[in-house]
Amino acid sequence: MDQRIINLFDEYTHAPLPRDVFLRRLAQLTGSMAAAMAILPKLEVNYANAETVPDQDDRIITERITYPGDNCTMKGYLARPKQDGKFGSVVVIHENRGLNPHIEDVTRRVALAGYLALAPDALSPQGGTPANEDEARGMFGKIDQKQNLNNFIKAFDYLKTRPESNGKMACIGFCWGGGMANDLAVNVPDLKAAVPYYGRQANVADVPKIKAVVQLHYGGLDERINAGIPAYEEALKKAGVKYELYIYEGAQHAFNNDTAPTRYNAEAARLAWERTLRLFGETIK
Repeated sequence: MDQRIINLFDEYTHAPLPRDVFLRRLAQLTGSMAAAMAILPKLEVNYANAETVPDQDDRIITERITYPGDNCTMKGYLARPKQDGKFGSVVVIHENRGLNPHIEDVTRRVALAGYLALAPDALSPQGGTPANEDEARGMFGKIDQKQNLNNFIKAFDYLKTRPESNGKMACIGFCWGGGMANDLAVNVPDLKAAVPYYGRQANVADVPKIKAVVQLHYGGLDERINAGIPAYEEALKKAGVKYELYIYEGAQHAFNNDTAPTRYNAEAARLAWERTLRLFGETIK
C-alpha cells in the first residue's frame, strides 16, 4: 500500500483530524471517494481478528475489576493463569482507542504466558471506553495528565493487594500506552521492567529516575515516533539505565496490532513478543 496512505491514516488516528477531512484527503490519494471507501476496511481495525486467546480459554481466569484511582474509580480487565501460585504482575496499557477487544486479548496473552495481567481503562474518569473509536480518540484530548499518571501508578498498588501477585511488577504499552510505559518507568521506582512499543519517549531530563530495565520496540517506517530515539537513547546511556532497543525494518507504527491489516507485521510482532516474554522471565518471574 502507498506509504502516503498509511501516513495519512497515522495522522488521522493521532492528530485532531476530523473524519470528513481524512476521507477527502484519502480520496485525493486514491483517485476517488469510491476508491477511498474501498480501501478503508484495510486501514481500520477489525476486532474479529483480535481474539487469539478466547475469553473462555480454560487455562486462564478473566474478570472485570475496579480499583481506587485519583479521585475516581478505575475500571480494568484482569487475566491470570488458572493454576494456583504467585505470579509476576504486568500492567498492559492500551493505545489511544481505549480498552478495546484487542488490548483485552493482549492481556490474555500475557496471562497465558504465566503472569497476573491488568489492563486499566484510562477513560474511566469519563465513564469508560465507548464502542465508537472516533469518540474514544476524542476523549483522550480531555484526559487530565497528572490524574491519568496517578491512576496508572495506582494500578500497581492494586496488583500488590492481589493474593496471586509475587510482588514483582512490569508494564507493557502500545502507541499511546507505549508513552505511558516510559512515564511509568520514570515514576514507579520499584518497577522491574517497562516495555514500550512504538511509544512517545520519556522526557530526557527524567531518565535518571528510571530504575527498571527498559525494552524499546519501534517500527522502522514510523518516522513520527522514531524522531525521538536518538535523544532518548543518549539519555539512557548517560544515566546508566539498562535498556534494549529494537527497530524492525520495514515495519509500520502499530506493527503489533493484528486487527489492523495494513500495519500489522507478523514477523516483527512475533520477534518483539518473544523478546518481551524473555525480559519478563528475567525480571518478574
